[in-house]
Amino acid sequence: MRSTESTRSFLLGLAVSVVVLVSFFAGGLADRVFVIRPLDWLSPRSGVSKNVAENTSSDLGQLIQMGNQLSVSDVVAAASQSVVTVSIKKQQRVLTPSANSIFGLNFGQTELQEIQQDIGTGFIVGTNLIVTNKHVVGDGNATYKVIDSDDVEYDVTKMYRDPINDLAILEVKGLPNVALPLGDSEQIRVGESVIAIGTALGEFRHTVTTGVISGLGRGIEAGDGFSSLETLEGVIQTDAAINPGNSGGPLLNSKGEVIGVNVAVTAGAQNIGFAIPINVVKSSVQNFNETGQFDRPFLGVSYRPISEQAALFNDVPQGAYLIEVTPGDSAAAAGLQPGDIITAIDGELVKDQQLAVVLNDKRVGDVVTVRYWRENNFNEVQITLQAPQVVPQ
Repeated sequence: MRSTESTRSFLLGLAVSVVVLVSFFAGGLADRVFVIRPLDWLSPRSGVSKNVAENTSSDLGQLIQMGNQLSVSDVVAAASQSVVTVSIKKQQRVLTPSANSIFGLNFGQTELQEIQQDIGTGFIVGTNLIVTNKHVVGDGNATYKVIDSDDVEYDVTKMYRDPINDLAILEVKGLPNVALPLGDSEQIRVGESVIAIGTALGEFRHTVTTGVISGLGRGIEAGDGFSSLETLEGVIQTDAAINPGNSGGPLLNSKGEVIGVNVAVTAGAQNIGFAIPINVVKSSVQNFNETGQFDRPFLGVSYRPISEQAALFNDVPQGAYLIEVTPGDSAAAAGLQPGDIITAIDGELVKDQQLAVVLNDKRVGDVVTVRYWRENNFNEVQITLQAPQVVPQ
């Protein structure tokens, strides 16, 4: 009797083992040969974000969803169809050569000519929508075109400029619907590999550079070499070469997800470039899709962050030191003044992240509690966030 039970137990265990082994090898065969993943149907991979799963219209999005390990060449080849060059067309005075030049000096006259020049980069984020930098399309008297990887030109029909961030959305009719998959910039870490794609120096289209994330949450004054300096906060620092003309192009991680928008290089610095985190862009695009414009909360202040070292040296709290308060905007209406230091908004300490980042999660019409420091005393005030008037161009 015991011998029979032992035999049954042995046969049962053997059958279970055979089933497990067959399932293992069958799953491996389905993955390698037929690219079928039964487990993904039952339990989706946690590493694939909602945005990536939804954004599979491009070759890159489909490659990511397949879950294969991607090389830099794979990412670049698939992403290039979604990266465009931004070109400007405008009237500009040009010096006409003179035959009567003296000692090599040209005393010719200037004449008005129409010029077209590549000045920046952008990438597709939705149907007929391209994201680039605001400063790339900052000339209100010019017209703009975008050129895709096949050198096909498209006219920019409408432009929407973000009043807070250095971002703009271009509406371009007839674009292929090949939106790049957007990642999560909250999950990136210093040391991760990145890829930058753009029109380097406003001349070399689809230039590719690689590097690593070398810093996070930076606050800088920088430009792209074609425009004036501006203050950027909460940006990603990278050693991937970002040259003038790269502005507005995507910064991708090794999985092929966009984690930032290339924006600037610092004057006098080498091997340092910066990008706006993609989560800021996603918030802007979502807001644009909901309202048809950049309906963003606006305090109406210019400020400089106070570091921990500066706070200790001057015996003041960390926060945002107000340099200017615009009359008629939210902050001025609430009584804030230049010289005040904003230390927290709705209990969220400004010293832990930039003021612009804190406000990015708010909506127009929200009432926020602002804690600030003035003349050795802390005060609190309720402020209703307003939006600046933005007219599509």
